[in-house]
Amino acid sequence: MAAVGVLAALIVAQRTALFARLNPGQIWNLCVIALFAALVAQRLLLIAINMSDLRRHPSWLLTLAMVHHPLLAAVGAAAALVAGVLYARRKQMPLRTTADVLAAPLALGMAFEQFGALLAGSDYGIEAQIPWAVTYTHPLAAMWSGTPLGIPLHPVQAYTAMAFLTFAVFLLVWQPAMRQHGDLAGIWLMGTGVIVFITELWRDPQGRGVILNGIIDGPQLAAIAMVLGGALVLRERNVRITTSEGAHG
Repeated sequence: MAAVGVLAALIVAQRTALFARLNPGQIWNLCVIALFAALVAQRLLLIAINMSDLRRHPSWLLTLAMVHHPLLAAVGAAAALVAGVLYARRKQMPLRTTADVLAAPLALGMAFEQFGALLAGSDYGIEAQIPWAVTYTHPLAAMWSGTPLGIPLHPVQAYTAMAFLTFAVFLLVWQPAMRQHGDLAGIWLMGTGVIVFITELWRDPQGRGVILNGIIDGPQLAAIAMVLGGALVLRERNVRITTSEGAHG
């Protein structure tokens, strides 16, 4: 499902690039390079953490991609960001416009990724007695994600996926109404932060870090930083007026 999300994001990015008058080929290359950097960084971290187990069971190296953890997501995102910025600067791509182009595709890809997490049992929710609760029974879910088996849980991954899917549609609709470059990137930062912070309320806190005596966890702290960063990006900036009327004014 994550792979399907990547393909969907790449296809949508071609559309948003054309609308923003950027080279779709460069956007494609940037996405592929950023994705490769994220996968390499995550795999190296997993190998480093599980080195002792991999020495005893080398074949487990092929299944490390099934491991899902906030730390891996953070490391992968950081590696992707660095690689993407370096490529954009090398190709002299405007960073704010490029970020706007990638906003909706990123939200779409994250929606598919969370649907995949729902199917795999990763990022599972807290115990719940609700009609739509999900109960995992496969031992691999417990082995790789620590998912409790036989216990009804909140399908928080589905909540998150639907929120990101709706958010992606909103960003696509909003693109023609942008007032200044960077608006979509700022909205993406704030919206993603809000979605992450709220959905963490139904997600099991195991392994997600405890901050302020359990008031918030690691992803929620990152979500707050994203909202603040989005607000900074959305601040009003001086926009050069290019129309003849504006020039006379």
